[in-house]
Amino acid sequence: MTDITIRKAEGTWVVRAGGAVLGESKNALELSEGGLAPVIYFPRSDVAMAFLDKSDHSTHCPKKGDASYYSIVTKSTTLENAAWSYEAPREEVARIKEYLAFHGSDTLAVERV
Repeated sequence: MTDITIRKAEGTWVVRAGGAVLGESKNALELSEGGLAPVIYFPRSDVAMAFLDKSDHSTHCPKKGDASYYSIVTKSTTLENAAWSYEAPREEVARIKEYLAFHGSDTLAVERV
């Protein structure tokens, strides 16, 4: 089974969509899983949740649990299922509870500032 490593993401991280900053955090977590690119998880308290609408989409990861998805509503567009969260993660990754991750794209950026 692939190991998952979770550590504090160094520095300040932001997530932007449609030109707006949706979140900024000095308390983000970096999750590394096997050969996959690391994923930055933002504390919900550091994200403007008013821009996120919970969708009906969900997925299951045998290592992390069930993920709930959120669409991001900006002035110009809706980014379907662009954020996800493990509401009740497996014990091994309990640190990511109450955190959100985002799918980077042409219209959504997750970056260290």
